Amino acid sequence: MLKEFSIKNLSVFPNAQLTFSPGLNVIIGENGCGKSHLLKVAYAVISASAEGGKNKPTTDKPQKLVLQKAWAEKLVHVLRPKSLGRLARRRQGRKRCELGFRFDNQDLDCRFDFATSSKSEVQIEQLPSAWHPDAPVFLSTRELLTLYPNFVSVYENHYLEFEETYRDTCVLLGALALRGPREKQIAKLLAPLEEAMGGKVVLDKNGRFYLHIPRQGTMEISLVAEGLRKLGMLARLISTGSLFDKGYLFWDEPETNLNPKLIKLVAKAILELCRHGIQVFVATHSLFLLREFEVLSQGKEFKGVGQRYFALKPTEKGVQVEQGDDVEELQTLLLLDEELAQSDRYMDAGA
Repeated sequence: MLKEFSIKNLSVFPNAQLTFSPGLNVIIGENGCGKSHLLKVAYAVISASAEGGKNKPTTDKPQKLVLQKAWAEKLVHVLRPKSLGRLARRRQGRKRCELGFRFDNQDLDCRFDFATSSKSEVQIEQLPSAWHPDAPVFLSTRELLTLYPNFVSVYENHYLEFEETYRDTCVLLGALALRGPREKQIAKLLAPLEEAMGGKVVLDKNGRFYLHIPRQGTMEISLVAEGLRKLGMLARLISTGSLFDKGYLFWDEPETNLNPKLIKLVAKAILELCRHGIQVFVATHSLFLLREFEVLSQGKEFKGVGQRYFALKPTEKGVQVEQGDDVEELQTLLLLDEELAQSDRYMDAGA
């Protein structure tokens, strides 16, 4: 579990120290406030460490030279700047970006920094004494089922201007469906998603996804509504066990292209994953999604799921972060301000 993420001079953030819940963490803010940057940086750091320790004995400890390069490359491949130093907050003169991560397992704690002139390496201040055992999952705003055919092989053999989260998620989408003791648990999570889609997402031998509709046959996934394809992507990752085998889910604006009915379904699925031990990080500017999290959390089913909310506020000195265990604790909730302003305009128009 990621407990804390400290920042100095990262893109739009001069300083920030985010303290996370083991369950649901929601980052709220207007476009351009750095919501996606926070998710992608945390994902890149954890993912690079997990990839580095893959297939290695647990006694094999991280090496400084390996991680210096791995972290830099993953940050560049995920966020797609021209060079690593472009991620540092740009001000007059040479500046350094400093990032620190604290986990429930202190062996994973790490700190590193890089300058605006950095290209391919970070400077490590605190080296973790263990590779990260739990690889994360990142879901972008776009669905990837239609992009999936041959995407991984093309990405790995050609230069494409797609962020590497697309490649990482496509690898997971192609995994085999899980069998064994957790099938019942997975079936329970899948039931409401498949009911909303009207069928089950399947992958054929040619590497293409279809929606299998009972008593009607199959439909090419490209012919399914985009909002339902996003549900299909989530359903696929649940059915393969990918979300259960990973410790973290990062989801950038899950509400994109979803109607309110489907947003409610996604909110419940997210809280269900939290209840099963997955730490979830969501970036959003949807008040509807926030309120749905609140409504569901008041029921018995998700009463014990820990939550943490972060509001991003742009100022002349950069974006400031406000945080609390409840939405009502946040003073800087711009989304609510806009909703109230719209209500006032509506009332004035009818007067």
